[in-house]
Amino acid sequence: MEKKVNYNFLFYFIIFLQLLNSGCKDTTIGIKDSPTTPANDSITYWLSEENSSSVEDYSKNLSKAYDLALEEKNDSLKSKHFSRLSYYYSLAGDSLQFRRSNQIALKLSDKIKDSNALANNHWDLASFMEDNAVEDSAYYHYAQAEKIFRSLKNDYSTARVLYSLARVQSAIKDYTASEITTVEAIELLKPLDKYYQLFLCYNNLGSVTNALNEYDKALEYYDKALFYLDKSKIDKSNRLRNKAFNNIGMVFQAKGENNKALENFEKVIKVDSIYYKDTELYAQALSNYAQSKNKLGDTLGVLAAFKKSLKIKDSINDTKGLALTNYEIAEYYLDRKDTANALTFAQTAKQISEQTSNNRRLLESLELMAKVDPQNSSKYTQEYIKLNDSLIREERSTRNKFTRIRFETDEFIEQNELLTRQRQLWIGIAIALFVLAAFVLITIDQRRKNQKLRFEQAQQKANQEIFNLLLAQNKKVEEGKQLEKKRISEELHDGILGQMLGIRLILSGLNNKTDSDSVLKRSDLLKKLQGLEEEIRTISHELSRASQEKIHNFIVSIEELVKTIQDSSKMKCHFEYDHKIDWDQLKGDIKINIYRIVQESLQNCIKHAKATKVDLLFESEGDHVRIIVLDNGVGFDQKKGKRGIGLKNINSRLEKLKGTYDIQSKIGQGTKVIVTIPCIMEEEAEPVHA
Repeated sequence: MEKKVNYNFLFYFIIFLQLLNSGCKDTTIGIKDSPTTPANDSITYWLSEENSSSVEDYSKNLSKAYDLALEEKNDSLKSKHFSRLSYYYSLAGDSLQFRRSNQIALKLSDKIKDSNALANNHWDLASFMEDNAVEDSAYYHYAQAEKIFRSLKNDYSTARVLYSLARVQSAIKDYTASEITTVEAIELLKPLDKYYQLFLCYNNLGSVTNALNEYDKALEYYDKALFYLDKSKIDKSNRLRNKAFNNIGMVFQAKGENNKALENFEKVIKVDSIYYKDTELYAQALSNYAQSKNKLGDTLGVLAAFKKSLKIKDSINDTKGLALTNYEIAEYYLDRKDTANALTFAQTAKQISEQTSNNRRLLESLELMAKVDPQNSSKYTQEYIKLNDSLIREERSTRNKFTRIRFETDEFIEQNELLTRQRQLWIGIAIALFVLAAFVLITIDQRRKNQKLRFEQAQQKANQEIFNLLLAQNKKVEEGKQLEKKRISEELHDGILGQMLGIRLILSGLNNKTDSDSVLKRSDLLKKLQGLEEEIRTISHELSRASQEKIHNFIVSIEELVKTIQDSSKMKCHFEYDHKIDWDQLKGDIKINIYRIVQESLQNCIKHAKATKVDLLFESEGDHVRIIVLDNGVGFDQKKGKRGIGLKNINSRLEKLKGTYDIQSKIGQGTKVIVTIPCIMEEEAEPVHA
């Protein structure tokens, strides 16, 4: 009888452990790559480039593969098909179909809990966004991919995504953050002996530390980059090595050691056949070579080298390089007191910078023109101040956004790890309790007191571990707060300095002028200096003010906005647009204001209309575009309704655009907002010839 009881107990104990283990298994951690299921033969056939004789044929074949993938019933196979399709559409340059395929792949991989596929789909979307200069979206999806790869303990993929994150941070001039992120990637890559990726990371460190004016550190990083490039044995054409030499030369040039700079530039331009194998790099190095010679006062062949570089850059449509070389030629003429030619090339540099949105070069051109043309110095300086202030606000807003994304990602990882530890802790406690109960069943009554004591000790230990985890969490949050305070302090410093620099430049231009206008300008500037004290007090309250960002890939940006609002509010949003209009060609201020009007209208649907569904329609009407927002909310009495700040903002934007709006609403029947705006397209920029 006693043996029977023990066997029954053992049976139920084993069953309990199995149920406990299956119930607490984390399906997103430690997933192994399952064997790749062969793709549908017909889909593989249509995706093959060998079956296409032209670009048109390949596009048709991709469409056939897309239709077949839609018919697939197995979600796992379907996810793989659309991941492949998004890749091929990306190669083909079809942005719309890439987004559609990637969106389906994302939803399916999330549905079937395929974490590895989900991370790679986020990665693909981030790369697409980065290529289209939508940095905030790129950063978000890179961060999502990193989060998943970390949870999967995939150090190699995590490191590669971290490098991509650092690249985006560098693009928005958050160089310190880019340096930190790159070092994170390096720490993961070193044990793996991934030499090429280590080269990329150290090359990025050289670039960001050069931008931070830490020249000795930049040179050290470039040396390490070359070391790992040699170990990788992939640069058989020496293309990457030549790029590194050009970068090193630029560091020496910035450092003022132009003789050493020339040595590195000569290593590039004297390479046999580099003119044909890497024309862009040759033109860059040639221009840099001429600039260093000019700084040394050696004018022999300098102007000829500048103009040769200019001609090459123009032939390959290197607009960024054209702006730089025109600026350097302007400096060359200014050094020789030839103000007429200096002003001509400076104006060309300014024009190209404006056309290509190269704001850094535009600021430098304005500063140079203020020196070359004293009569118009005040005008150029005012432009400089306005642009500089705008860029500071834009960069500040972007950095804040990126900080929030990264903080939320880190917070998610920490919470996930905490939950995992807590789950393991409670499993242990549950097992201990069960063992305790079993022990009580097979022990005599005299040992019950000792068993109770052991239970209390185990409980106390568990509580202590939880308390320690909470302390660690609070410490990390406090560290984050301190870092944020430091960053905000630095931004306040940078903003005030930018304004003071602009004021100093204007005052310098007015020093020798005694006319009434100049006296009046000096008085106004002194008042502005007095207002800087108040600016310091109020600037912290303006950090959340969104800058008027340039919108690239306009329809994609609207779709992202709609998705974000839909996900955050649970309000269903349906978006349609007229495909006959090239929305990306609308003037920049029209796109920006349409974006803000849509944003304001959707927020009103959530806050005031309490809508559960909203339809958004973009359509054309003659020489106007019309935006329609229709919700199923509570509506309002137009005779009694008040104009809130949202409608005032919309009306203010429409006045600037010479547009109109009409509101149709009844209580209980929803609201319809119709916005009509003149359709004005961007003019195509004419090529610049020097």
